[in-house]
Amino acid sequence: MDSPAFDLAFEPAYGQAVPVVAGVERVTVNNPGPFTFFGTNSYIVGSSSVAVIDPGPEDEAHYQALMAALGRRAVTHIFVSHTHRDHSPLARRMQAATGAVTVGQGPHRPARPLRDGEINPFSESSDLSFVPDIALSDGETISGDGWALSAVLTPGHTANHAAFALADRDILFSGDHVMAWSTSIVAPPDGSMADYMASLDQLIERQDGLLLPGHGGPVTQPASFLRALKAHRLKREQAVLARIQAGDRGIAEMVKAIYRDTDPKLHGAAAHSVLAHIEDLMERGEIAADGPPTLAALYRPAS
Repeated sequence: MDSPAFDLAFEPAYGQAVPVVAGVERVTVNNPGPFTFFGTNSYIVGSSSVAVIDPGPEDEAHYQALMAALGRRAVTHIFVSHTHRDHSPLARRMQAATGAVTVGQGPHRPARPLRDGEINPFSESSDLSFVPDIALSDGETISGDGWALSAVLTPGHTANHAAFALADRDILFSGDHVMAWSTSIVAPPDGSMADYMASLDQLIERQDGLLLPGHGGPVTQPASFLRALKAHRLKREQAVLARIQAGDRGIAEMVKAIYRDTDPKLHGAAAHSVLAHIEDLMERGEIAADGPPTLAALYRPAS
């Protein structure tokens, strides 16, 4: 298999707590879009006292739905997979209401230092004010009443992206790193393709039995899906390299060829994905440019 079998079947059930597996409920935000699918998934983990994973954006209806789903249960911890504005901002309001401790890899940051004169185009979509009370290292575990979640650091989509493994359940909350409905956006300077591919390899080695992502439904056969996802990314990398070897010099012309069957409205995101591959290829010495890799630079084979 060289392409993932994406699953577009999903019922968001906005405003409702949907049981996913024993001890895990999902409440989906009504914020559908080309990058959020039907909306952001918030998860409630536990029974008498619980953890909330990815509380979501500042959205009144979603906040009320989450609080109703929680009922009288205490919220002891709020986990954040990464600091995009569709995942983390509601943590502040929920913490104020419940007294829960916030948990994540760390504050938002780019995957690499900004170059001279470079402006991060993703600042407006990032929650720059979120700072977790507990900054997790890889493998660190936080326990609650009948549950334990271990950090699996998965940089790539963002530098501070983390997945969370539910102890003794063979379940991984995969955030935006791996989703059943689509590939993840990897866009410099916030994202790094080299980091993303290394994180994919880490998940392939883990052999989890079920992935619960930040958008859409579960990945029920992670082993084959992850291998296909890696093959898909490598195929995209080879397509970029082939276009440069064939004479394409700019990212815009590469996008028109590689993503010819993709909605042109998504070509901007595709350009950033191509740039992520180019940064990785340049770092490995396979292609060259007269300056640092940018959307406007011109590229050529390294030899």
